[in-house]
Amino acid sequence: MLKRFITAACVAFALAVIYSVIPFQANCSAIYNDVFRLHILANSDSESDQALKLKVRDKVLETTKELFNSAESKEQAERLVSENLQTIANTAYREVLNNGSTYKVTAQITKMYFTTRRYKNYTLPSGMYDALRITIGSGKGHNWWCVMYPSLCVSPQPDEDAKRALDQNEYEVVHDEHTEYKFKIIEFFEKIRSFFT
Repeated sequence: MLKRFITAACVAFALAVIYSVIPFQANCSAIYNDVFRLHILANSDSESDQALKLKVRDKVLETTKELFNSAESKEQAERLVSENLQTIANTAYREVLNNGSTYKVTAQITKMYFTTRRYKNYTLPSGMYDALRITIGSGKGHNWWCVMYPSLCVSPQPDEDAKRALDQNEYEVVHDEHTEYKFKIIEFFEKIRSFFT
């Protein structure tokens, strides 16, 4: 009898978790469609390559600041990057050369998987996002990332930008520090799903 009760309680708990996560997952899916990210991969994890990655980051953010601060939608931000992709790649490559390295640099717009990540006052759920990816050399080192639209990386008023770009539900999801455990549950289910697909 006790065994049946424990089994029933576990099933009830699992169902409660799943049903509480389903509407939350819908908000996360909307976030994927409204956010454009930046991803920079270092050549390696050596101290010098990681320092170079951060210098490239600073130069790219400085160059793209006006682009992203002027974007009115994720689609416009992505279009602006697409139109300026070679300029962005050249900027990153010049910074690499200026720091005494000869690594190749590639810049591309891609759809890629991000794990749950916290950035300043925001937590972004795991999932597939459109992103500007800059790869330095072999791209085998630890990465750096941020959100280009809404402009959380370079905006003087990131909170206002986030409120403008995201609807109320999306904003509450990314801004509420207590939702991180739900992100982890979704990430867990996504890993299981990706294993089978």
